[in-house]
Amino acid sequence: MSEDIFNVENDALPENVAELYNEVEETLRDESMVTFEDLGLAPEVLEAVKMAGYETPSPIQAKAIPALLQGANLLGTAQTGTGKTAAFALPLLSRIEFNGHETSMLVLTPTRELAIQVAEAIQQYAVKLPKVHVVPVYGGQDIQIQLRALKRKANIIVATPGRLIDHLKRGSIVLSGVKAIVLDEADEMLDMGFMEDVETILKEIPADAQRALFSATMPDDVKKIINQHLGDYEEARIEGKTTTVENIRQRFLLVRSEHKLEALARVLEGEDFDGVLIFVRTKQATSELAEKLESRGFNVAPLNGDLAQSMRERTVNRLKLGKLDIVVATDVAARGIDVDRISLVVNYDIPYDTESYVHRIGRTGRAGRSGNAILFITPRERRLLKTIEKATRQPIEAMALPTSEQISAKRVEAFKNKVKSVFSYGELDKFKNLVQDLMAEGCNLKEGVVQEDAPIQEMTAVDIAAAVIKIYQKKQQLFPELPSLETPKDRREKARSGQDFIGADTPEIDGLTGEEKQRIRKERKEGLNGVEEGYLRYYLGVGRVDHVSPKDIVGAIAGEGNISSSNIGRIKLFDKFSTVELPEALPQDVLEALSEMTIRGNDARFRVMTDEAPSGPMPGSKPRERKSFHKEGRGGFGGRGERGFGGREKRGGGFHKNREERRREKFGDKPFRKDHDERDFGDKPFRKTRRFGRH
Repeated sequence: MSEDIFNVENDALPENVAELYNEVEETLRDESMVTFEDLGLAPEVLEAVKMAGYETPSPIQAKAIPALLQGANLLGTAQTGTGKTAAFALPLLSRIEFNGHETSMLVLTPTRELAIQVAEAIQQYAVKLPKVHVVPVYGGQDIQIQLRALKRKANIIVATPGRLIDHLKRGSIVLSGVKAIVLDEADEMLDMGFMEDVETILKEIPADAQRALFSATMPDDVKKIINQHLGDYEEARIEGKTTTVENIRQRFLLVRSEHKLEALARVLEGEDFDGVLIFVRTKQATSELAEKLESRGFNVAPLNGDLAQSMRERTVNRLKLGKLDIVVATDVAARGIDVDRISLVVNYDIPYDTESYVHRIGRTGRAGRSGNAILFITPRERRLLKTIEKATRQPIEAMALPTSEQISAKRVEAFKNKVKSVFSYGELDKFKNLVQDLMAEGCNLKEGVVQEDAPIQEMTAVDIAAAVIKIYQKKQQLFPELPSLETPKDRREKARSGQDFIGADTPEIDGLTGEEKQRIRKERKEGLNGVEEGYLRYYLGVGRVDHVSPKDIVGAIAGEGNISSSNIGRIKLFDKFSTVELPEALPQDVLEALSEMTIRGNDARFRVMTDEAPSGPMPGSKPRERKSFHKEGRGGFGGRGERGFGGREKRGGGFHKNREERRREKFGDKPFRKDHDERDFGDKPFRKTRRFGRH
């Protein structure tokens, strides 16, 4: 093997690599002509590729591999499931000279599952490089296991940002010798709130290290990382006519919320699939939906962040091996899952943003395979469907629920196959004798009652088989008569002639002055109290005195409610409380999850803003306590015993009064919320209002 190819510090690469780069650039117009042999990979790596069964590179691989072999920094933009792991792993394995125990290559991924997936893939590509060892480092695994692996040898580390920061603080990982760093799924990583961690890690990387960043989308945070840390770079952009993969058939089903479970059961019975991935919004919903489907006879398991890492890995392995057919997961838990068996993705809960939708359906139809994606839509979510279609530049076709006849045909076919399977194994003599005995005895019953004097009815083998089948179908009817789940057209939509308008009806503005018309139009857009259209303002019982920042609020809401930060609206911080604007279409289970969240260890007391002051902690929450800012014995807030919050103690000729008494003394019986003058609270907001997600 040529040492020049492996020496990352040698700027003068062999001439054949540069020539191959130009040749590949010219032949990309006919990508079918490019093979892995044409790309200039190291012989050991090329042999591993052949062992894996790969013949021709995908478009992103054909563009990225020559650039990385040249030593250039790379920005890769491609859809999920297009082979990005091989696009950076193959050339870096070919190019880098790995020295002893030193960590020469670092890959950052957003989730544990993706870290494991990428580490396994790189180890597969390095199977002919015995001196190269790959170590995955991620949260949820016992850190002692990782420490032992790192002490032995860790030439390549695949890590999640949070756990990598822990190792850097411990000194168990040193990045001073890193020759190449890759940020995989950068958009998802930064959307999950790892911006500061990623910047901290990048500052530890040597300035001359080769850098690559791969992202399916290009939000502002990703552009910031590119501008600050990527330097001069080549770009490998794979753009199609649509944002989503064309070999995935996309359909939507319009159904009422109360009918979604029944509709899902019918879809799972009516569709042909090998493995299914069902997406819901919250961790709690994964367990609840999995239990309900299991009670209906489906082979299903939940997958969420609350499960132990070993259990999550076991669930994914069972799905790979065919021991499990259906997995119900959240977006974060399913990130990085690459299972060939997944042929159907069901969006049981519609995602809040188009990026999540693209990532979800990308779990099927991977590596050129065909796939199916079904999106459940309630009448109130029709506008979100239009948003997804607009962003993906691809229409999503409507589908009808499987009919009783279709489901019956499926059940009958499954029953026939089961009977044939039992027959194929033989050993039926005892049962045949039993049938013959029944035929000989006949039947002296009528509607289940013995008829003493009535003649005995003859029973044929067909009669007996039919009776046995009828007994069998008590578990599941072979000829069901299913009720209709049709969704009637919304009356307001009829009145608006099909226009998709969200919000309360407003009066006609004909005959008004121009100034009045302008004012009403503004109110339609923002609402009378300044809340953005389609959003509601919510109260949080934490503020600046609790050392809370907008970042803390976004992180708590995104984590507990599984809501993308792009759907979190304006946040206002005050001394003792805060407000946040969220989509008005939030489902009840998400609201319940948010009502129980804590922010920086304080009960958030999350509730929708009203004109009434909060009378106390929300039901089921703990009473909130504040630490005293005064020495013990001098009263103040948070004192113990008689000096507790709201307690009264004689001091300086007067009495301490609780917050509500002071407010009433200052403002009288004014409403709790002041839409036009928030300073009446006695809490001054920051001069600037922080806004997330919409630009």
